[in-house]
Amino acid sequence: MVTQSIALSSRLLDYVWALARIGIGSLLLWVYVDRGFGMGLGTPADQVWIYGGSPTGAFLENGDLALQSGQPWVDGLFMLALLGFGLGLVLGVATRAAAVGAWITLALVCAAKLPQVGHPLVVGCLAGAIALLVLALAHAGDTLGLGKLVRSPYLK
Repeated sequence: MVTQSIALSSRLLDYVWALARIGIGSLLLWVYVDRGFGMGLGTPADQVWIYGGSPTGAFLENGDLALQSGQPWVDGLFMLALLGFGLGLVLGVATRAAAVGAWITLALVCAAKLPQVGHPLVVGCLAGAIALLVLALAHAGDTLGLGKLVRSPYLK
């Protein structure tokens, strides 16, 4: 009886992490589409990448990273990272690599926005970072994803 209860709660937790993985991956893909092609919500249409805007401009305009803002190689790597990490998380393929890469990208974006207003432990950067680290460790690509189909010892 106890083992069945543990198995059920473990299975439910697998679905919770799968939904978190898909949600975070969808968010990354949305940022890619909005910054790249302009949906008119987060990025004004005249500032999108295909019309010569810089997808990194809003993040890197202040601080030590301001010199890199608007450079084509920085914009290209940023957009490639959003697309790759977003697809990896949504599909459940290479989930560990995608979660760690998204964590690094999030850390760089958050570092560029410092100092943040509000309580330092409640900012979205910290919550996203914790969720991405748990996704990297939880085999979150196996449930509602293609993780089991493309299992590799290097890309989990």
